[in-house]
Amino acid sequence: MQVVHWLPRTELPFAAPSRPELFVEPEPLVEAPLPEVHKAAEPVAKPVERPKIEVPRPASVNRAESKPAVAAEDAPAPVKVAQVPPPRFSLQLLRAGRCLVLVELPTGEAFQSRDPAYLLLKDMLRAAGLPDSPQLIGEPVRWPLLVRGNLDQGPEAARDFVQGFVQARREEGECACLWLIGLPAVRFAGVADAESYNRELQVEGLGSAWALPGLELLMDEPQRKADVWQAMRRLMARWKPNDE
Repeated sequence: MQVVHWLPRTELPFAAPSRPELFVEPEPLVEAPLPEVHKAAEPVAKPVERPKIEVPRPASVNRAESKPAVAAEDAPAPVKVAQVPPPRFSLQLLRAGRCLVLVELPTGEAFQSRDPAYLLLKDMLRAAGLPDSPQLIGEPVRWPLLVRGNLDQGPEAARDFVQGFVQARREEGECACLWLIGLPAVRFAGVADAESYNRELQVEGLGSAWALPGLELLMDEPQRKADVWQAMRRLMARWKPNDE
């Protein structure tokens, strides 16, 4: 029956005395109240995160510092444009019959009646069947135009100026053929070079042109006169009247 202690209601005869502690009733157990559970849980403060500080490694720093040096090495070096000095020449435009003559002035100054170069020009015109006293048209064209200043006076500017000058005078009267005597005249009016001597050229805006060596060159190298004469015979029909 799982009885641990049993006490009689009355004292039993001849029974051993009972132990006093058995008659003390134990105090009833009192259960402690459980704490109330809150319906809403209180927010728990999160620990403050400390910002992370990244320390660059030596290898990264070296790579970052090396980039500008590599870029500077790879960058192309600035190209230096060589400044071409302006060409220097003096040209005189003349009219002889149905031809215009643009001739280099050997001395840079206007022709004088007794100049050897001018006497040679008169002989050439006479041989071509043209008047041997050509008419001067305007002042000599001297290049460069200005001694100082920032004006472009390079070869292209010289070519544009000479061609514009001759074209304007060509429109003032008939021109069956334009004589270009001397390398500056051939180069800046005919857009050609010395290889074109004694040849006929077709120049845009100026029409038919004949390239000849300079008068001074013909005087220094008389053997060139034969080539000039052969070319003149081929072109003479351009400026001579048909009835001759």
